[in-house]
Amino acid sequence: MFFLVVWAVLATFSAVYFYLHSKKICRIIDEMTDAVLSKREINQSDLTESDISVLANRMVRIQDKLDYEISRAELEKEQVKRLISNMSHQLKTPLANVMMYQELLENQNLTENERTAFLRKMKGQSEKIDWILQSMFKMMKLEQNSIVLNAGKIGIKETIRQAVNNVFEKAEKKNIEISMDETPDCPLWHDRKWTGEVFENILENAIKYTETGGNIFISIEPLEMYTVINIRDNGRGIRKEELVRIFERFYRSRDVESIEGSGIGLYLSKMILQKEKGYMTVSSEYGVGSCFSVFLQK
Repeated sequence: MFFLVVWAVLATFSAVYFYLHSKKICRIIDEMTDAVLSKREINQSDLTESDISVLANRMVRIQDKLDYEISRAELEKEQVKRLISNMSHQLKTPLANVMMYQELLENQNLTENERTAFLRKMKGQSEKIDWILQSMFKMMKLEQNSIVLNAGKIGIKETIRQAVNNVFEKAEKKNIEISMDETPDCPLWHDRKWTGEVFENILENAIKYTETGGNIFISIEPLEMYTVINIRDNGRGIRKEELVRIFERFYRSRDVESIEGSGIGLYLSKMILQKEKGYMTVSSEYGVGSCFSVFLQK
């Protein structure tokens, strides 16, 4: 009889203990969940039971993950807002020009030559709109790391040749000669499509800011860990105080505000090279010319 009474008392104490312990655990879980939802720090200083500590650590990890995802979502939201704002600013002028040419083309008294000229100008503005949109989306994808470059060790001269072919017509219109040194081809770590776009952006700028009859010279210089591709022109050059800013997004020098441009090309080029573990520098003398140097890994 005595043992039965003792057993009953122990069972009662055990039930009460487990009830209170479970209630405490439920309270702690509730507090931790509330802390996660309200973005407060989870306090682990008074948690002694190992199972509760493990649970708390997992809750902290969940909280960190949620904070990261929220921060990432806010960043993407801000990037989208900036993209829309920048697109609006960049597209304003060419869209206005397209509308103007459309109104002019509706004039029944235009001669055939005038109509052809306005259609050609409208096509040029439409192509500019398309280029701006494509560049904006490329920039956004590169910033969000949603583009994977298929880099490999391939010959650089073919990449350069393709870029030159893409800008040859523009150079020919201004009678600008593009030449290249006789350095043997060398395999470098790069993605032909994207690195070709880097060279094309640099060459287009060189053509745009070089007077008719100028020249552009491309040279290849092997170094210990990198090989440098130099693109040198005898154009208008860049002021010394602006050299540190030309790779910023949408930056344009006050000297070229009257010349068509968006300030996207060099910023895109810089991001592409960073993806390939390469980089780019520039040296320039105002009124004499510029040299853009692309460093690619061997």
